[in-house]
Amino acid sequence: MTDSADLIVTNAEIHTLTDPDETHEALAVRDGKIVRIGRQYEIGFLEGIDTTVIDLDGDVLLPGFIDAHTHMEQLGCRLVHADLSAADSIEEAVALLCEERERTATGWVLGYGYDESAWNEDRLLCRDDLDRVSEERPVVAFREDLHTGSLNSVALERYGSDMPVDDVRRSGGEPTGVVVEDALSVVRRDTAPGRERMHDLITAARDCAHELGVTGVHDMVRWSAAPRVYRELDRADQLELRVRINYWSDHLDALDELGTVTNHGSEFVRVGGVKSYTDGSFGGRTAQLAEPYENGATGQWVTGPEQLREIVTRANEGDHQCCVHAIGDRAVETVLDSYEATDDPSGSRHRIEHAELLSEPLLEQFAEMGVVASVQPNFLKWAREDGLYEDRIGRERTRRTNQYRALLDAGVPLAFGSDCMPLDPLFGVEQTVTAPAEQQRLTITEALRAYTAGAAYAGFDEHRLGTIEPGNCADLVALDRSPWEIAPDAIADIAVTHTIVDGRVVYS
Repeated sequence: MTDSADLIVTNAEIHTLTDPDETHEALAVRDGKIVRIGRQYEIGFLEGIDTTVIDLDGDVLLPGFIDAHTHMEQLGCRLVHADLSAADSIEEAVALLCEERERTATGWVLGYGYDESAWNEDRLLCRDDLDRVSEERPVVAFREDLHTGSLNSVALERYGSDMPVDDVRRSGGEPTGVVVEDALSVVRRDTAPGRERMHDLITAARDCAHELGVTGVHDMVRWSAAPRVYRELDRADQLELRVRINYWSDHLDALDELGTVTNHGSEFVRVGGVKSYTDGSFGGRTAQLAEPYENGATGQWVTGPEQLREIVTRANEGDHQCCVHAIGDRAVETVLDSYEATDDPSGSRHRIEHAELLSEPLLEQFAEMGVVASVQPNFLKWAREDGLYEDRIGRERTRRTNQYRALLDAGVPLAFGSDCMPLDPLFGVEQTVTAPAEQQRLTITEALRAYTAGAAYAGFDEHRLGTIEPGNCADLVALDRSPWEIAPDAIADIAVTHTIVDGRVVYS
């Protein structure tokens, strides 16, 4: 006699994403795993007295979204502190920071996620702006790329001597308040939350992820209590989110000493790869380019080529996957060359995070080596006419940014993530299917697979996550409308009705 199911989902339009045309009406779950998919009357035989039955009333059911590149701590900070992504002007950003000042009695005034490219006055926040927030307390506003930040005079006076001179922007010899890269790292270390505060940030970020249908994340972690909090929540059976932790290269000694290699861990918390930077960002004009920016600069190295080769060699020899940030074409070339010197970049599933600007030879090298392109489709918001890319690198090169069609057609493994800018898979899918250039644009099914099966592959999880089929984990998301049956520019407006992790409803 067949045991009854713990959960049955019925009256649904189930897209398995194993085949573009395969759909079903119902599925059954037992012990957190999908045990059967099929027609409603067939699945109904598995209903028992203790079975939970969810009638989706025709909603679309997909594999749960896996975000292959997140910063959950920073997402939590946005949710708990001033969320500057909501600001559409300098004045509104200042007003939000003033509200944060009033909510907090002492210490830093913190704001996260501003994007000046969306403002009429296209300039970064400066010290004069933030001095209006406070002349007694330090104030920082992090740009959404986390490579650039803005400080008030108090913060500059307190921390300026600890910052690399070249990473502090100046005008007429005086600091403007804008700092980048390692200078901003000084602030990040000083504002890092403790363990109790981290618990609040991580749970807030987790709940946000559930509301958006995200059932798994690959989190980029540095100088953080987040790994401990993830494991504490896991042990208490309260995490309800599959987390793959990509540790910064600073942690390589500790990983080696503990013998903690890639894929080590539990069902819910696993060791991912070793993360490193090469260059900066387009927003800060610090991404490394083969040809100069419109202002004549070519970017800067955060981790230089020689140091990167040492990190990659050591990580690879220690059985660690490598996940290296590279945005400009010169940086991507450097990472690929570093990977090419390893014994098996494809088998190790080494990744390049972002890969925003590519040339034809780089596309070919990507494909030949089998390196995973861990990319962010929401960045296509900057590829529109008169957008940030066009301002930084001109119209012709803008069309060579975020070439998902070209990467996929070349056979490159494609994994979608958000970088939490914003953490919203459906927004990313909409950006991809409406992308302005043909070499950027994917079909709806291809974009959804990059956010499910593709991200699962990037995390060595393709045998348990990313598709709906018997034996896989019951990580699922239900949508109130079909993305295949509405206007492409309305996909981001689709509502998530249910999120299920390991067979448990975590959002409804």
